[in-house]
Amino acid sequence: MTCRLLSRFSVAALILFGQAALAADPVNGSRIYSMHCVVCHGVDGHAVMPNAPSFAAGDGLMQPDIMIANSIRGGKNVMPAFLGILREQEIRDVIAYLRTLNR
Repeated sequence: MTCRLLSRFSVAALILFGQAALAADPVNGSRIYSMHCVVCHGVDGHAVMPNAPSFAAGDGLMQPDIMIANSIRGGKNVMPAFLGILREQEIRDVIAYLRTLNR
């Protein structure tokens, strides 16, 4: 019985505290965006390169986060891949920042 209770407590703790590790930080996302994305997608998401989505206008943001993350990881059209350059948490942070642009 004690082992079962401990096991349930451990699962509950992982669920509760594991979510904190997945929480995205749009402030950090803004910093990363400024370093890696601003040249094409522009300051505050107003695209400056032809065919680059203008995030300020909502372009490209109608997709679920997983699709945006896949584009960041693998690149798309002329956009380079950031797999191995950005960590998964940083990708989540960038997406959180992008979600603040069209408000």
